[in-house]
This record gives sequence, C-alpha cells and structure tokens, in this order.
Amino acid sequence: MVRTQVTINCRSGLHLRPATAMCTEAQKYESAIRLFYEGKSANAKSVLSVLACGIRDGARVEFTAEGPDEEKALKAVVQVLLEALETGADDGGELPRA
Repeated sequence: MVRTQVTINCRSGLHLRPATAMCTEAQKYESAIRLFYEGKSANAKSVLSVLACGIRDGARVEFTAEGPDEEKALKAVVQVLLEALETGADDGGELPRA
C-alpha cells in the first residue's frame, strides 16, 4: 500500500469537474484507490463517493492505493487532480438561474 497527502487549493473545494477528472483517471487502474478526509473515506473511482465527503478549500486529503499498479495509479490520480484544480476547474462562477 502506498499513500500521500494533498492540499486542496480551490475556493470551491473538490467539486464536480476536478472530481470527475480524478475519478476517470482512477478507473484506468486495477488498484483500489481511496481518499480520506475528516473521518470520511471515499472510493476514488466514484464521483458520488468523492463528492459526498464535502472536501473544502484548504483541506488536507490523504490518498491510498493498494494493488498491482499502486504506485503508478496513485501518482497519476494525484497529478490529474492537481492539474484539474490548477487549470481552471475552479471557475468561481455562479450557477445559472432558471
């Protein structure tokens, strides 16, 4: 098992777009990948599971991976998440009104 910690730097927290990018990447690997935040854990391959954690801006999140490709999987998933948060995934805009 491998593990790492990541700080979520996004004023909207870990929201749908970066969570989707991360989960899509996680699904490419055989290893089980989980994240842990404030006593909650989530399957990093499930967008709903990740969003249910309610991860806010500035949060420290721990990721673990266990399986045959664990090191490669963890590195790729964290990289995709950080890139998604960094490259405009946090649009900061308001939701459209009906």
